[in-house]
Amino acid sequence: MNQPWESVRADLLAELGDPRRVDDYYLPVFRFIDEARAPSKRAPLVVGVSGAQGSGKSTLVHYAVRALERRGLRAASVSIDDFYLTRSEQLELAAQNPGNRYLEHRGYPGTHDVALGARTLAALRRREAGDVSVPRYDKGAAGGRGDRAEAPTHVKTPLDVILLEGWMLGFIPAKENEVGDPSLVAPNAALARYDAWTRELDAFVHLYTGDLDAIVRFRVEAERARRDETGAGLSDDEARDYIDRFLPAYRLWQPALRARIPFSVPSLSVELGPDRLPLSPPIRSDG
Repeated sequence: MNQPWESVRADLLAELGDPRRVDDYYLPVFRFIDEARAPSKRAPLVVGVSGAQGSGKSTLVHYAVRALERRGLRAASVSIDDFYLTRSEQLELAAQNPGNRYLEHRGYPGTHDVALGARTLAALRRREAGDVSVPRYDKGAAGGRGDRAEAPTHVKTPLDVILLEGWMLGFIPAKENEVGDPSLVAPNAALARYDAWTRELDAFVHLYTGDLDAIVRFRVEAERARRDETGAGLSDDEARDYIDRFLPAYRLWQPALRARIPFSVPSLSVELGPDRLPLSPPIRSDG
């Protein structure tokens, strides 16, 4: 299947029924990813998609994979959430850092198995035919606190495009004198290890919102949707408590990410409004 973009657009409109989302948001992102392949010196193309929790990254990436497949490309998506520590490892980390609310639960730098993520990306980049096991994280397990699922996802290689999405993708450590909160010192130091993922990126999409209240609302709404779909997940109060822990991270690390865009790789920046739709046309840089 190698549909022209007009046909891809028609399919998206038929499924989503939202011309603004399709024409002003999804299609510009999908076309950017497709066009970023041409100058890439490596195959498959690895595209980072960074954005706040609940901002719609996973939904965007889901439709991106389908659109790229309609274009005749082999595509797969991976979330940094898939590489969270197991529940037992997370409890051990919390015990090693008593009183540190940023390391009490999953989410912050330091709560992922970075080496596992790097190995998985390397396996997905192989050009020979194969079957790659990608871990899955069940956010509904342990009363909504989450745990790694027993059964992984299996992805067939070779691929043309790999989409790696995550809320903190592209963040870099702040200077020590900028950290302020003593409990952020350990996550800030741990963030340096995540360069093992960032340096694998051939293109970058940043979904940005400067409204921290919107980030809280995004996450609460996303958790409600999870409860409606699966019957498991955090309550509204638990979701607010969970996401409130991340607001210091956005204040500390997001400005530096904004200042670094454009990266040295092709980049697309999309500022989202309260409806999770762009406030203005996406800003593109070819690196």
